[in-house]
Amino acid sequence: MITRIVRLHFTPEGAELFLELFQKHRVAMASVEGCESLELFSDADQPFSYATISKWESGQHLENYRQTELFNIIWRKIKPYFASKAEAFSLMVVS
Repeated sequence: MITRIVRLHFTPEGAELFLELFQKHRVAMASVEGCESLELFSDADQPFSYATISKWESGQHLENYRQTELFNIIWRKIKPYFASKAEAFSLMVVS
């Protein structure tokens, strides 16, 4: 199991667009083969900053999702609105 954390920092306009896109595509994203769960968090201290935490059966399932048209459509739409570079990393349970 892989846990993927992605932190996104937006302009005010970008945050609004991101939230709209996330709500519109949430079910489709969470329904991708190998996705066990998907959650969206807002940063308690930084307005317009969010984090997604998703759980995947494997790193290959995550990579397969990253190659989908759905991922590319969303990413292309939100990337111009980043206030700073997105941060992403994957974690595995050790024990």
